[in-house]
Formats: sequence, structure tokens, C-alpha cells
Amino acid sequence: MVGGLLGPGEIRELARRLDVRPSKRLGQNFVTDAGTVRRIVSLAALQPGDVVLEVGPGFGSLTLGLLPAARHVTAIEVDPSLAAALPVTVAAHAPSFPQRLTVLTADAARIGARELPGDPPTALVANLPYNVAVPVVLHLLAELPTLQRGLVMVQAEVADRMTAPPGSRVYGVPSVKLAWYADSRRAGPVPRTVFWPVPNVDSGLVAFTRRDPPAADVPRAEVFAVVDAAFSQRRKTLRAALASWAGSAADAERILRAAGVDPGARGESLGVAEFARIARAATIGRS
Repeated sequence: MVGGLLGPGEIRELARRLDVRPSKRLGQNFVTDAGTVRRIVSLAALQPGDVVLEVGPGFGSLTLGLLPAARHVTAIEVDPSLAAALPVTVAAHAPSFPQRLTVLTADAARIGARELPGDPPTALVANLPYNVAVPVVLHLLAELPTLQRGLVMVQAEVADRMTAPPGSRVYGVPSVKLAWYADSRRAGPVPRTVFWPVPNVDSGLVAFTRRDPPAADVPRAEVFAVVDAAFSQRRKTLRAALASWAGSAADAERILRAAGVDPGARGESLGVAEFARIARAATIGRS
């Protein structure tokens, strides 16, 4: 069928024609349900002037939904066969919008801002491979300051971790690091049955809106070093968990007290602003 969104039969036919077998290594699970695509595009709340960055477009299910809603879509696809086929699919199914699409064959976890042609992206909308979802989102937020918001589909468990508040059982490194860049929330569940092949887990949608970091005067790398150290030994108190990072348990306690943080607390109880205070106190202590 020419025009409209892709259905399960069309996706399997494309896979057969391109001799593509979904790769576990690349985390390839393709959306085959048009209703899910429409829901993602609606929840993304794109504006006519948005430049969308899509990671892992695959056969183009979501791409076809995004093109009418945005000014431009830049799709980053690591699989050369899929990247080459995407413009052909768009020309066949969305003949009014091929000029709105740019396809790059690249690894989204390594791409830099200078490698993106045209206007810089303002929104990230993507079905992210399960195995790289968090690193990709954090990399793109760091590399592309023009990204103001996003809606990403990830494994349900990962969605929980990305959006967890302090004190939650699943609160950890992804929660804190994403909070450095943006406010995030769960935007709804996605059943495994909308994918081909069907994964062993359900998915979830995560929406985020960029905001200013909680401490502009503290380098992000130093804050993230504190976060990594605090959660590397999750059950230990911050005094113990940060000992190696600070130089000794005594040094860790001194820094924590200077930051106004209880040395007996655990990392899971702290918000990103408190981690920034710890990094700032350490910087002041070294100066």
C-alpha cells in the first residue's frame, strides 16, 4: 500500500526485500502498530517549527508519523541497509514529505553536533534500542544543547529508573544524571505486542523537558563523578562510598559536612542539587 503508516505485513516484506534479520546485538525491535506510532507523535506534542532527532528509525514506522508533524526529521541509523532504504520508504509512503528527511548512517552514542547537517534539533523522539537507551539520551543532551524536550520509548524497567525520584527503590545513576539536564516523567506504558520481533519485556514512554542545571558553577563531569562513586556501593553510607573518590573516609566526611549533607546518608536519598553541592564543596576544598 502506498501512503500512510506501515503495518506488520509491510514491515516484514521490507525486511525480506532488504534481507534484514532483527539483531539482538543492535537491540532491533521494530514497531509494527500504527496506533502506537500515532500515540507517540501525539504525546511528543511537536510544533510545526520543530527539528526532530530520531534515533534508530529502522524501517521507518515512526519516521512516517513524525514527518507531517515537524519541520524536519534527522534520522540516525547505525544499520547501513536500513539507512539506505529509509528515503525510499518515505518517498513511497509519504510523497509530500521526502524533503523533510535527512538520514545519517552513524552511532548516536558517538555522534557530535558538528556532524548533524542543517538546523540543530529541538526535540528527540525515538524508539531506542534497549541496550543503549540511557547512554544515548545522556550523550545527546550533553552534545546538543538545542534539544529542549523529548519523548523516548525504552524498556519499562529503564523508564522507571530514568524517572525515579530520590528515595525510590530504583533511583540511581540514570535518575540523577537525567535530572541534571531535564525534568522527566513516565508518559505511559507500551505493550510488547506492538513490536516485531516481540521482546521479552514491556516498554515505557519517558518524556523530558530540558531545564538549567542545578549548579552552573560546578562542572558536570565533577558532579557525575560524585554520583558514580555514591552508587558504586549503594548499600554503604556516603562517608564510606565516597572514600575512594575523596581520598579517604575522613576526607569524604569533611566534604559532606561542608556541603550540608549527612555523612551517614546513602546516595539514594540525595537529589541532583545535593550531589552538586558535594562536588562544589570538594572543589572549594582543593582550592
